[in-house]
Amino acid sequence: MEVIRGLHNLRDEHRGCVATIGNFDGVHRGHQAILDQCREQASKLRLPVTVVVFEPQPREFFAGDQAPPRLTRLREKVRLLGESGVDYVLCLPFNERLRSLTAVEFIDRVLVEGLGVRHLVVGDDFRFGCDRSGDFNLLMQEGERRGRDGFGVEHTRTFTLDDERVSSTRVRTLLASGNFAQAARMLGRPYRLGGRVVADRQLGRTIGVPTANLPLPRLPLALRGVYAVVAELPDGQQCNGVANIGWRPTVGSDRPVLEVHLFDFDGDLYGKRLTVFPCARLRGEVKFDDFPALKQQIMVDLARARRFFASPCPAARELGLADDSLPLASAPLAREAANFESSAGRSADQDDG
Repeated sequence: MEVIRGLHNLRDEHRGCVATIGNFDGVHRGHQAILDQCREQASKLRLPVTVVVFEPQPREFFAGDQAPPRLTRLREKVRLLGESGVDYVLCLPFNERLRSLTAVEFIDRVLVEGLGVRHLVVGDDFRFGCDRSGDFNLLMQEGERRGRDGFGVEHTRTFTLDDERVSSTRVRTLLASGNFAQAARMLGRPYRLGGRVVADRQLGRTIGVPTANLPLPRLPLALRGVYAVVAELPDGQQCNGVANIGWRPTVGSDRPVLEVHLFDFDGDLYGKRLTVFPCARLRGEVKFDDFPALKQQIMVDLARARRFFASPCPAARELGLADDSLPLASAPLAREAANFESSAGRSADQDDG
């Protein structure tokens, strides 16, 4: 798969494709169904599949910190799209210039002149162009009007699970409530975070709880709090542990951080990439009066996480997500868990694309 950054990097070999457009945040099973549609048409027409995404995502451009949290960074999104059989990802910078294009200008410059789209798969509620003036009907009209240089348009099929529409918004709500089992079912895989371990202040070492610290983007967080986690090391080894995700209000931080303490692990992880699978939410982020109070709570968190991993996790086996060594699916820890701060997003809108 090839990533094309900006219209100016399109070449002749990129023209002529079956395309779809959207955020594809999370590349969940609903997105995967759209990609299946694209591959079906691509096979019939003997053309490659191209996915058009935007960076930043449109709602991030307009709403900033009020935009919904991302489920996947661009790097992870591209990887998942590649695994789903996409041939090209066209990543367009969403800026004032792109935002100001009329709907017809977007069709001309991006779809026709840029990609030479032969078939387009989008939702029938898809809106685009300045002031969101373009819609599914306009795409159909413009595709037909252009004759031999035009394109066909097909609306996406709604993908449901247990009679519930799969969407990025729904996945965010499930993650915020600690329902990782249902989130994994909607994603088609366990939810995960990752990054490269960096040196930090090493405060955890002073209380016998060393942590691997992974900086997170300065964007709204899909998860925030303390979690029982499984971490996968670069060599494939899996370790249970506890992670704090957020801004570390007691000790302070200039950016969000994923801090992971691995049980019974002794090794140097600096500079290495970790993949972290949240399994159960233990509590929210709290600002303690002092470091000793934080230390006391950390010991409680460690004990809770160890009890979680010592208990059976049949949901993981039922979903086929992992064996007993990777209990990735769980409900919240019942009476022992703190109250969950729900952050449900909008029900179904362009943010889910």
